[in-house]
Amino acid sequence: MGLLEEIGAKAKAAEPKLRNLPTVKKNEVLATVAEVLVREQQKILRANENDVAAGREKGMSVGLIDRLQLTSERIEAMAEGLEQIVGLEDPVGEVLGMKRRPNGLMIGQKRVPLGVVGIIYEARPNVTADAFGLCFKTGNAVILKGGSDALCSNRAIVECIQEALGDCGVTKDAIQLIEDTSRETAAAFMKLNQYVDVLIPRGGRGLIQAVVNQSTIPVIETGTGNCHIYVDESADLQSAADIVVNAKTQRVGVCNACESLLVHEKMKDAFLPVLADRLKEKQVEMRADERALPLMKGAIQATEEDWGTEYLDYILSIKVVNSVEEAIAHINRYNTKHSEAIITESYRNAQMFLDQVDAAAVYVNASTRFTDGFEFGFGAEIGISTQKLHARGPMGLLALTTTKYIIYGNGQVRP
Repeated sequence: MGLLEEIGAKAKAAEPKLRNLPTVKKNEVLATVAEVLVREQQKILRANENDVAAGREKGMSVGLIDRLQLTSERIEAMAEGLEQIVGLEDPVGEVLGMKRRPNGLMIGQKRVPLGVVGIIYEARPNVTADAFGLCFKTGNAVILKGGSDALCSNRAIVECIQEALGDCGVTKDAIQLIEDTSRETAAAFMKLNQYVDVLIPRGGRGLIQAVVNQSTIPVIETGTGNCHIYVDESADLQSAADIVVNAKTQRVGVCNACESLLVHEKMKDAFLPVLADRLKEKQVEMRADERALPLMKGAIQATEEDWGTEYLDYILSIKVVNSVEEAIAHINRYNTKHSEAIITESYRNAQMFLDQVDAAAVYVNASTRFTDGFEFGFGAEIGISTQKLHARGPMGLLALTTTKYIIYGNGQVRP
């Protein structure tokens, strides 16, 4: 048995031990993990410094460095996410919809863990803690395969989690890290059906598509984020500028950052020059269409490719449209079904946007940066699903469970 199979076998053996853990024990473990992460943050930060230094040497972009880098505040946020999960209701064991059939059978559904969850992700070390917290609360074992860029950080975080598991008398095999970051090992992991029940990719388009195309394990597809904001003809211009700047620049290397701006033709003269000044302050490169270009000093001509690009960088594409209908049509053509927003004072246009835009999260008068399990009150997230089966949007505890039918009888036989 190879190392990968050993990891799979350990996870499979651990899962029954986790499935029936009482909620109070799960919460004890999660609270202890939060404490250990904060206590051992210097160990984690030293490991992360090695990853960040290596990333800079390889020429990693500013946005990707931001995704990779940990700070004391970010480690405390990881711990706070785990503490929020402690406060959430445990969905495992919930009985749904028990009904009596004419023959006397009582048939219902019970919420149960998925089993062993595999996660393949890139340079986002916070995913390590988030994934463990959500999987553990729902009784799942988790196997993590992070990218080579974050290996030192991921290893340090997993060591802290396993220390807490040991302190609480729970199997350390509840979480395992595949440290071989080669593509060959990733490909083999995607075919570990005998041990892994579901696979979740988190990362860029290339990683996600590789997992979807190659995996023989069922996949929950998380999506890239070519997110749009549409400034309607009735928008409050100050609010619109604040929202666009926040959505674009608060963190550029995340999937819920705004990548493309649409502006109603009637608003372009008043709005775009003011916005251009604010974007220049943040050193954002503006790629504008022929109607927006003359109004945005320092902008360059956008190309067709820009409308479909997730930059993960200080770049924004800008297009002028004639109506809310045109904005919706453009978004539905180029978006990745992640997060879209309209800035408007029109109830009609807001409702049309909400009804007709095809995305996991659709906003009225708010930044797309809120599409996040922590912000939605889930404590953390396992990913943001842009598919339509099983789960959609930020995936919290419920997304990591399934159901089984439970049937009570008193001697019935089928005639």
